[in-house]
Amino acid sequence: MRKINRILTLVAVMIVAIAASMAMTSCGGGGLEKAIKKALINGDTTQVTYDSICSIIKNDPKKYAQYLDKNGDINVEALGKYINEIGSKLRPPMSWDISVFSLKNLSLTIYFERSGSMIHYDHTSGGGQLKKAVNDLINFFPTRENVKINIVNDNIYPYNGTVDSFLQDRNIYESTSGTGDASYTDFKLIFEKIFQAQKPGNVSVLVTDMIYSPKNTADVSVEKILNEENSVATAIFKTYKGKSIIVNQLMGDYNGMYYPYNNAPVAYNGQRPFYLIIVGDVATIDRMANDEKYAKFLHPDGVKNTYRFNQVPGNINFKIIPDWKDNVGRFRISRDDQKMLTKCEGDRETGILCFTIAVNFKPLGKDDAFLTNISNYAVQSQTGFQISVRPITSGDINNNNRSYLNGMTHIITARGKFKTKHDELSITINNKFPAWISESSTTSDTNPSAPGFATTTFGLERFLQGIYDAFAPGNATYGKITIKLED
Repeated sequence: MRKINRILTLVAVMIVAIAASMAMTSCGGGGLEKAIKKALINGDTTQVTYDSICSIIKNDPKKYAQYLDKNGDINVEALGKYINEIGSKLRPPMSWDISVFSLKNLSLTIYFERSGSMIHYDHTSGGGQLKKAVNDLINFFPTRENVKINIVNDNIYPYNGTVDSFLQDRNIYESTSGTGDASYTDFKLIFEKIFQAQKPGNVSVLVTDMIYSPKNTADVSVEKILNEENSVATAIFKTYKGKSIIVNQLMGDYNGMYYPYNNAPVAYNGQRPFYLIIVGDVATIDRMANDEKYAKFLHPDGVKNTYRFNQVPGNINFKIIPDWKDNVGRFRISRDDQKMLTKCEGDRETGILCFTIAVNFKPLGKDDAFLTNISNYAVQSQTGFQISVRPITSGDINNNNRSYLNGMTHIITARGKFKTKHDELSITINNKFPAWISESSTTSDTNPSAPGFATTTFGLERFLQGIYDAFAPGNATYGKITIKLED
């Protein structure tokens, strides 16, 4: 009888083990689930992390067969569904769109403006900053074989040489002489053709001085032409809501005739702004922003100012640090909700409650000048909390806080006099029209000796404001952090 019981017990154990194994297989389980949770919690949605998750699957194809197609490649749709099932169970819920990773390689199309004012950026006595910037775009794009070059002005024309001949050309404007009509640039036509030509996984770059100069503008008032360019920009970009645009402003040596709006050409020798306008699907730009191998491409050397249009708000990963040198008063982090503080009590002498948050701002793609500027945040609470923001340094990390700071980029300190039973601190990162665009714009470019001529572009603000209005009317944000407090 005992022998039979032992056999029955052994059979029961085996059944439970098999069932557990099947359950793990059916939902991913084991190392895969752990890797996905870690990526979501750390906000590490980079190409490197995605590749490591794929390696787990491919190293055990029998266990993870449901995430592979018939050719043994990753079934992105099935894996994406599983990732978001895991994310939905986290607190707060998280998601990760991995569809962009199904594209094996991205392609690059350069649109190089050849107008009358552009050719003087490439003179032999200057530093060649414009040509270097374009060459860097090509050199820092991971797949050289997927690069195509066009020349633009009144229309778009294929570059007759090869990518290598473009890189080695010391006078690109001379070698492209006679291409198109250099007397004007049709931005409306160019942007529409760029959008129409883009296929999934393509990123395009317009190299331009961003001076709006359509055909037949003689005797047309400045205000009329500026209003026209604003309307044209809004109309074009409203039609392509799924696109994202990065405007990089750089400075280059200029020596030659400059063509003011509706005025005679004037000689100018000095610095002038030029722009790299990066265009792609939102998902494509997101993929590049989260992949280190595109960092030098999206943020080339020499960039003075930058802004990304149509950056979709995302989840901002953060953790409240229970023990930090700047914390004042008392609180506990709720076991049920890691984004809630309970037993909150201000300092007995001052009434001040101060707590610290570790945040991962990397997915936003913003520099520290933006992220540490408090005017870029909207802070709301009954308590009247005020915040400060600073980058995390190596000196901040120790064994006690390492688990809170890993994968994070910045520290937010919230400080206020807590006197209520319940409160909610809301920190919103605003997506405002950048001040540098207004500061870099002029409505009169007739006098090269005028203050600001070297750093401003005619009509820049109106065109870029048109793009901004097409994508981000009203209260655009990059994301929001919400923390609940109870006494």
